Amino acid sequence: MAIREAAGPGSTWTVVVAAIRDQGEPSPTASGPGSVVPQVRYFAVSGTRGTGGGPVAVVGAPAEVAAPDASPVPESEFSRPVPAASALGVSLGEFVRTYLGGGQGAGLDRYLSPGLKVTAPKAGPYARVDLETVAADAEIAAGQAVPADGTKARVRIRVTGEDAQGVLWPLLYRAEVTARAGRWEISELEAGVTGPPAGAASPASTAKALSGDAR
Repeated sequence: MAIREAAGPGSTWTVVVAAIRDQGEPSPTASGPGSVVPQVRYFAVSGTRGTGGGPVAVVGAPAEVAAPDASPVPESEFSRPVPAASALGVSLGEFVRTYLGGGQGAGLDRYLSPGLKVTAPKAGPYARVDLETVAADAEIAAGQAVPADGTKARVRIRVTGEDAQGVLWPLLYRAEVTARAGRWEISELEAGVTGPPAGAASPASTAKALSGDAR
């Protein structure tokens, strides 16, 4: 996840990202299933911004750096928990399992609003995908019933993916959802974070959203 960005001369930039692995070191002060502290390592990546809205390019290999100083995290807009068994929770659970499990074509399109195109990550699919939590910015998104067509809400989706080697990856997505024909559909998908994943041993930092497949 991205936790700090700094602009450089001209169109250059540097972003510090945190690489988090759930299979970390045992906590010295706790025991039991939740006693493992995730491993967190920080890397600075530099690049350039294209002129006139052109593509962003990474121009160098990452450099491992020390953890940045903590900075305040703005209050989250996603304050309404969405039950996993609700219409929106079920739809988002099916979507992330398809998206991260190698879903392509019609298998993915059925969860998207007409006209939206989303490409699944090109890396090998996860062996297991668990939907951890969903939170919305509007109370209407947390209800059991689907509201009137055209109703919109923004959601934050926390996911854990387990790869073929058994490594757990905490993932976070933000999306806009729109009600249509008695179901919720994703009308905008954005990869990004507003803070450290739940349970991550990292400083509280202002995070900047990144679009695209980040790994």
